[in-house]
Amino acid sequence: MNTTTFAAALLNPAAPCPPGLVTWNGSDAAQRFGVYRNNVTVSLIDAVADTFPVVQQLVGAEFFRAMAGEFVRRSPPVSPVLAWYGDAFAGFVAAFPPAAGVPYLADTARLEYARVLAFHAADSEPLATETLMAQLADPELLPSLRLQFAPSAMLLQSDWAIASLWGAHQGIGELAAVDPNVAESALVHRRGLALEVIPLAPADACFVAALLAGEPLGVAAELAAEDEAFYLVAALRLLLSAEVITGIRAEEGEQE
Repeated sequence: MNTTTFAAALLNPAAPCPPGLVTWNGSDAAQRFGVYRNNVTVSLIDAVADTFPVVQQLVGAEFFRAMAGEFVRRSPPVSPVLAWYGDAFAGFVAAFPPAAGVPYLADTARLEYARVLAFHAADSEPLATETLMAQLADPELLPSLRLQFAPSAMLLQSDWAIASLWGAHQGIGELAAVDPNVAESALVHRRGLALEVIPLAPADACFVAALLAGEPLGVAAELAAEDEAFYLVAALRLLLSAEVITGIRAEEGEQE
């Protein structure tokens, strides 16, 4: 039996039982295959639901499972590790016409998958506060410093209030008080085994984006300072308190 044909039929409910399929006890192969196909599909939908719980809460279980079922049929897993399944889900949601009425749904999915990536990222140790402060204390050195971030750190910038929406579903604030039309950014990272989603103001997000891109502090601060609300000390304090900085580089070497 052709394994490609079997795999294609496995996730297509309209496909007939693959030719040549037989059972060990002579029972109806088509019926047994139908049961197996249903179990596989349900298991994959459950895996998607486990990864994107807030997306499911935003649209309801019935809509979500129908949408996830279509995703499963179009984008079956390519890895035996189901923890990674769903990397294409946000893109699918963005192009899924029935979800167009919830425009922030795709970015919410991106945030939830970023948490998966953060959880499985390499471990790291935050830079000691004393080390960082010693470097920052030199005004001549300050503009050329480059900060290194934890491997788990990811910045998501959105036209929608994704951090507040996600937080409200974790009991942080009231969902009714969230205006989804307010653009927000979120810094996602793992502190020990705890995943964190840190809302960022637009200026702080600009600053962090530049740092993550490898820009020195001086350039990052200059870009962020185009927004009058930017305050460098507060932005650095936020990164320090989040324990997301793991190293600092200057022209004369690297401190870790």
